Amino acid sequence: MTDDVSRPHRPRRMLGRDPRQAHRAATPLELLYDLTFVVAFSQAGAQAAHLLELGHLAAAIGGFFLGVFGVVWAWINYSWLASAFDNDDVVFRIATFVQMVGVIILALGLPPLFHSIDEGHHLDNALSVAGYVVMRIAGIGLWLRVARHDRAHRETAVRYAVLVGAMQAGWIVLIFVDPPLPVAIALFLAFGTAEMFVPMIAERRGRGTPWHPHHIAERYGLLAIITLGEVILGTVLSISAVVEEEGWSLAAGVVAFGGTALAFGLWWVYFMMPSGEVLAMRRTRSFAWGYGHIVLFASLAATGAGLHVAANAIRHEAHIDDVAALLTVVIPVGVFLLGLFTVYTVLMGRFDPFHMLLFAGSVAVLAIAVLAVAAGASLTVGIGIVALAPVVVIVGYEAIGHRHQAAALAQLRG
Repeated sequence: MTDDVSRPHRPRRMLGRDPRQAHRAATPLELLYDLTFVVAFSQAGAQAAHLLELGHLAAAIGGFFLGVFGVVWAWINYSWLASAFDNDDVVFRIATFVQMVGVIILALGLPPLFHSIDEGHHLDNALSVAGYVVMRIAGIGLWLRVARHDRAHRETAVRYAVLVGAMQAGWIVLIFVDPPLPVAIALFLAFGTAEMFVPMIAERRGRGTPWHPHHIAERYGLLAIITLGEVILGTVLSISAVVEEEGWSLAAGVVAFGGTALAFGLWWVYFMMPSGEVLAMRRTRSFAWGYGHIVLFASLAATGAGLHVAANAIRHEAHIDDVAALLTVVIPVGVFLLGLFTVYTVLMGRFDPFHMLLFAGSVAVLAIAVLAVAAGASLTVGIGIVALAPVVVIVGYEAIGHRHQAAALAQLRG
């Protein structure tokens, strides 16, 4: 497939791409597609932050989990499909546009979803589920094209189309059924779990899809950067809150430095993971690596939501105290670091005790931040301390950990 931008985009056969293609990179269409997820993450973060600042913890977590899982899961399925079969013709472009429309619909459905969970009677899921189904139907159409055009991958493509289609039938039924909230959430969990088995079943027999390891690693990295944008947004809101209360001051500087340093540090530690190189050598580790990123993406988005809560606490508009507000940042950062070390360990296929030391050091910094605010330090100081948590990992990696990684990679190559 040529990279000549002047070529026409008329319909052509949708065939498997070469998984060893040199210099394979994300396309402009994929970058545009990812931008729609800014809206979805921002919507989920804003709704969760509103409930957190009211002290409605269960509703905030439940709504955030349902919303972010739907968004991320649809993105994951599209991205692996595109990595294996993207031919950039007009049909593929239109299918991607339909997926983007689905993201917007899902995002518009998040406020009523959160509100209904908070009320506790039923689940107002019609709009969010409809958006999800729109995204997945576009994917089914692409799988059917693969089945028609690519004889080598026809069996796998048909399994994907049938299994994904069956799942969407279940989701559509859920739109029109209005069970009590506990039943609705149980059905969501059951359907979501079943969705995660679809790729494993579809790829189990026959010829697996020819996804590109370095391309898929880049795609995941780009979505991680998208979610880090929520941390930057939360930082801006926190700075604005300090300036409104105190004007430009040392506290504003601490929040500006702390929030930006936190986003930068989380970015640094994420990209320490040699995902593309290892996936090229051990393709069988792709499921654990790819699924583990759901936790990473969710925790990054939740960190941004926590900074939204901190901003309202600084303005004295939140119904929770400063310690609770800081915990809405501390816990997601801790979950991200734990998830990252876990995904890294699974990817490398070996446990490094040094990672336990780094993780313990970063958790100690998070604990110090909470204890400092509990002892009377300001919330802005707490945010500044939290920003040092990923620094512990960075220093450890740059001083010692990089040699451990090099040894592990050498063993994999051998």
